[in-house]
This record gives sequence, C-alpha cells and structure tokens, in this order.
Amino acid sequence: MNTFINILGVLLFATGIAVSIALHEFGHLLTAKAFGMKVTRYFIGFGPKLFSFRKGETEYGLKAIPAGGFCEITGMTALDEVHPDDRKRAFYNQKVWKRVVVLAAGSITHFIVGFIILLFLAMSLGLPNNKDLPVLAEITPCVQDHTVGLTAPCQPGAPAPAKDAGLQPGDEVTAIAGKPISTWSEMLKVTRDLSGPTEFKVLRGGKEQTLTVNVPQVTREVLDGKGGREVKEVGAIGVTWQQNFEYSPLAAVPASIAFTGDMFVNTWKGLMRFPERIPAVVKAIGGGERDLDTPISVVGASRLGGDAAERGLWAFFILMLAGLNFFVGVFNLLPLLPLDGGHIAVNLYERVRDWLRKLRGKPAGAPVNYMRLLPLTYVVIFIGGAITLLTVTADIVNPIRLQ
Repeated sequence: MNTFINILGVLLFATGIAVSIALHEFGHLLTAKAFGMKVTRYFIGFGPKLFSFRKGETEYGLKAIPAGGFCEITGMTALDEVHPDDRKRAFYNQKVWKRVVVLAAGSITHFIVGFIILLFLAMSLGLPNNKDLPVLAEITPCVQDHTVGLTAPCQPGAPAPAKDAGLQPGDEVTAIAGKPISTWSEMLKVTRDLSGPTEFKVLRGGKEQTLTVNVPQVTREVLDGKGGREVKEVGAIGVTWQQNFEYSPLAAVPASIAFTGDMFVNTWKGLMRFPERIPAVVKAIGGGERDLDTPISVVGASRLGGDAAERGLWAFFILMLAGLNFFVGVFNLLPLLPLDGGHIAVNLYERVRDWLRKLRGKPAGAPVNYMRLLPLTYVVIFIGGAITLLTVTADIVNPIRLQ
C-alpha cells in the first residue's frame, strides 16, 4: 500500500509540473493574442506529436515527451521570415513594452500559480512557521523523564509547569527571565538551562502578559553537539511548537502575500548559491553522502513528492509545488539566452539604445543580430544541459529522501 501511495505521489507531482509548464506557455499565448500577435502553434511537450487540433489560426497539441512546451509566435526576431500579410502582427514589430509583457508572461504565470497554491495551503493545511516563531501549539498535561516516555500517561506527582502557569495554545513567547526570545530554537536553548520559578513574557491576543513558570529539571536525550546524543538534566515546561498557521479566507490573503515574499527572497538566495553547490552533486554521484541542500532535478523533486505522499506530508507536497513554480519563474527571468529573461534583456537594450540615439539626433539602430549571440546561447545551453544531466544522475543513483 505504501509503495502504491508513493508512486501515486510521484505521478501527482509530475502532473503538477506538467500543468505548470502548460500554464507557463499559456501565459505567452494569452498575452500575445491579447496584443494582436499571430500565434501559430501551442504545444505541450517535445518529440513526436501525439495529437493536435486547430482553432482559428493556432494549432494546439500534445507531444510525447512531457518535458516542456512551446508557444510559437510569428516573427520572434527580425531574422525570422514573415509573410507580408503577417508583418504588422509580427512580434518584432510590436511596441517594446508589449514584447516585454509577452516574454515575462510565462514567469508571471508561475508566480500567480505559486501564490494560488500558497493561498489554498493557508486556508487548508496551514502555512509553515518558516521564521521559527516561538508560538505554542499545545500545552501538555505534564513533563516526565525520557525513561517514562514523553507521550506516556502522566505519572503521579509529575510536574505540569506550563499548564500550572497558565500558558495557552497560540501564545508567542517574547522573553524568558528578561532575555528577548525571537525563535523557537532560542526558546529551547534558554529553557534547558533553567530551574525553578522563571518569568515568561508572552503575546496573547496582541497584548503582552507576564507569567511565572516553575521550570523543573528532567532527564532527556539531547544532541551532544558532535552528531550524537546524550542523556542529561534539562529544563522543560511541557509545550509543543506551532509548525503551521491556518488562516480564514480573509486573513489568508495577506499571510500568503507575506509568505510569497519570503519565498522570493529564499529562491533568489538559492540561485546565487547554485554554482557553489554543484561540486556536492558530483560528489554524491561518486557515492558521497547526498547533501540535503544540493540542487535536484524534476526527477528528484517528483521522488520527494512521492515520499511526502507516502508519509502523509501533504503540506510539504503542496509547498514543494509552490516553491518549484517560484524557482522556475525567477530562473526564467535571468538575462541569459535562450531564457525569456535573455530576450527581455535584448529588447530593453534596443529600447535604451534607440532612445540614446534619438537624443543625439540619430535614427533607430538595426535590430540586434541574434546570430552574433548564438555562441553565448550555446554556452548557456551546454552548461544548463550539463547541470541537468548531473542532477538527474544524482537523483537516480543517490537521491534525496525524506527521513
């Protein structure tokens, strides 16, 4: 049964990727048609054609390899041959701002899809506590030694510090013993060194309250800082961490917007660190331990989706789909050919160049000769292909798996 759910999760995630690709190309299609450009073909996938149909001047279809797609717009560059009847509708004859909108529409579609996914997640399973806020999820009836079992029925006389002090689910701890607290990790570290009555400040309903918690010392298994575990006396108050925040439909919108902003920042940081993580992928292929922070391919992401489904981690599954859309959207805007961002850069360059020439009393310059940019384009394609091959290989021979 678990294997079936895993396979189902892989297929569902792969389907989500295919839908995202289809919507990306649909963004180009929709904006191009809205501006009166001629779109001749809209296909999902590559390779042999499985089927197609024609509606108006556009052929719509599906190809055998579901690894991309394309939207063919007449006259993408001045080098393209265009029938005289179609010249007014050719892409290169449109205003620059229209060209930029059409080129950016694919990435914008990814951003919209990612936001909608986050909005759905906020209203259903909840958005992750990605800032590690020290918000309490549950107040346990007591705290006990690890030998008894943390979830075992309370033994007679077992202390209940959080419950007795009046802490409540939803409280956000802001200070302990006068020390400001901003994360759950800080709270754990400070609490473990405590013993006896201690002042806790919490935010409850937007108002700060001060409570006194009588912190007991109990025996627990903790990390020893060397990758192992040790048994020692630590302070514990009997609370659990709020891992996800669920929102009403009204509150979900600003929460999803804020979370989207965080994902944009993290995506950009990840892209900036991308080159330095490639050696770890090569090492993993050779049998080294696979670093969880290494880049993964669509294959690896789909396998993680299968693992998440098997373990019932649907919030993680959905969050990965949102993250994938943000990553593809941002990556596609990089100013490198053949990415959309590269074409945007060329069009903006022509606009700025012609504006400067006009100031100097000169006519507009000739369109950029894409043939001269082919060597750079081939370099980008070669590097991208090599990285894809490396990540796919690593995801087959040494995949990242959920523990």
